[in-house]
Amino acid sequence: MSDPYGAMLIDAVERQAFEQEIIERDDGFFDTSTIDYYLAPFRRWDAVERRALRYVRGRVLDVGCGAGRVALELQARGREVVAIDPSPGAVEVTRGRGVRDVRLMRLEDVDASLGGFGTVLMYGNNFGLLGSRSKARRLLRRLRPLAERIVAGSTDVSRTEDPLHLAYERRNRRRGRMPGQRRLRVRYRNLVSPWFDFLQVSPDEMSDLIDGTGWSVKRLFGDDGFYYVAVLA
Repeated sequence: MSDPYGAMLIDAVERQAFEQEIIERDDGFFDTSTIDYYLAPFRRWDAVERRALRYVRGRVLDVGCGAGRVALELQARGREVVAIDPSPGAVEVTRGRGVRDVRLMRLEDVDASLGGFGTVLMYGNNFGLLGSRSKARRLLRRLRPLAERIVAGSTDVSRTEDPLHLAYERRNRRRGRMPGQRRLRVRYRNLVSPWFDFLQVSPDEMSDLIDGTGWSVKRLFGDDGFYYVAVLA
């Protein structure tokens, strides 16, 4: 399977090649960003992530570990961390950077065989890996007996004023999808990933989405930007 995300991380570590990550949406919209943030030390994280880290408890499942920035910080603080990512390249990079327990695994495959966790951590917008309303509710119910809390980052797309994004959200509503449900794929150099759903929700949408799954929002960390972190318990 093509792994542009993993190839990008490998190049970043081995060649110090901080090229642009290209995200393509299914309406033809492209977005780019620099990838050095995947390797950022704690002092360069978003302020909301730094503040919310105080609410991480016990053994941690780091979902979508990327290059291991979060797992490495938690290990340094004495936490036991299991880091998972569906990208073989990301797993290679994370292991090479010193994370002790890294698994090639999708969030959908997490089960009791991994043991229990004090915290499931989804930084870097990784609440979006829940994908859609129905998938999110199914996975949240599965996580309920496995963890005491979830600390997750998302983007409040309801705040956008961009006509292109607003049109995409209207199209989603017509199709019975959540407004912030993006159909995306990743491009890097000559590589392209399969299409996947990535879910971005407002705090109110998150509260509605998790209602009845056994979770509730206990605390929110936000600033003037679109990105925020929620603590679910």
